[in-house]
Amino acid sequence: MNLKLFFTPISSEYDLPANAFGKSVNHLQDEDFDISKMDLAIIGINSRGEADLIRAKLFALKRSTAAYRIADLGNIQLGEDEEQTQARIREICEFLLSQRVLPIMIGGNQDLALGQFKAYETANKLISVANVDAFIDMEEEAESSANFLNALLLHQPNFLLNYSHLAHQTYLIDAAMLKALDKLYFESLRLGEIRYDIKQAEPLIRMADMLTFDISAIRSSDAPGNPKAQPFGLSGEEACQLSWYAGINEKMTSVGFHEYYPSLDDDALKTASVMATMIWYFIEGYYNRRDTGQFNSDNYTKYTVSFEGTDDTMTFYKSNLSDKWWMLVNYGTKMMDRAYIPCSYEDYKGATRGDFPERWIKAQGKLI
Repeated sequence: MNLKLFFTPISSEYDLPANAFGKSVNHLQDEDFDISKMDLAIIGINSRGEADLIRAKLFALKRSTAAYRIADLGNIQLGEDEEQTQARIREICEFLLSQRVLPIMIGGNQDLALGQFKAYETANKLISVANVDAFIDMEEEAESSANFLNALLLHQPNFLLNYSHLAHQTYLIDAAMLKALDKLYFESLRLGEIRYDIKQAEPLIRMADMLTFDISAIRSSDAPGNPKAQPFGLSGEEACQLSWYAGINEKMTSVGFHEYYPSLDDDALKTASVMATMIWYFIEGYYNRRDTGQFNSDNYTKYTVSFEGTDDTMTFYKSNLSDKWWMLVNYGTKMMDRAYIPCSYEDYKGATRGDFPERWIKAQGKLI
């Protein structure tokens, strides 16, 4: 694929010190550029000039000690409508995934994540999606960005195994939407639960192959550059923590950060700064991945839990590298024989007391 046909090169007029993040980024227009040698690829969606503003803030941050192999492909050439732009995103992401390069999309409306999702269609496997959003976008008659989830759930062919919704605010959504997600055995974690213990979000994000992050989930004092910004929401620090969780997830293969409106931002471009820092933490997490997913290796300890009075057992695995937990679920289907479902130590402790974890029950429900 000739990627240059899809992108507008970004300005190279960045006055950066030698230790700046931007100094370690490769560019599509570089003479010796080779996408197959990259780990991550930044894709700008510059609908409102937002990608350039986020990029400038990101490039000015300091680089870490990681051995970066990061490309900035530039800004995607937008189609005549959202549907055409989605199709271009799908084609680009599909190619990058085939090259084992992780796309990082910045800017644009969240419904463009449908292109990101559709890129997995040719992978011939079931995938899981995590979405961080103050709202649940299932309004059938609303504009495309407000019915994004509807379109994702109804997409055919259906290759969605699990959907997790994080940081919604109960007083902003119709209770029927949460009931609909529950009936589909999908998971959700409201803002208050994340605020009480943000570690609850980690297994949900670890379950996902792709993440989409709507900036409306961040409170207006930290990210005013969104038309739906609320006085309550995630703090900038919490948004960065969730981005870190996504980065260290070995299963995560694409991510997008959307819904930034520069005209609504403050003079210091606070929202762009928050988003840039989130992306920095995602990248830092990526370069701190440890787990291999080889559960039969010495890197994992296996625990079998029996339930008194029954023949039922549950199998858990704990990583000796990261202290993360998984539970084994046997699906026995053509698409998926078994799955290692991310969970927490609390899920394991509950099972030892005779309680089936809610996450395990939902996973079993998908077999019905």
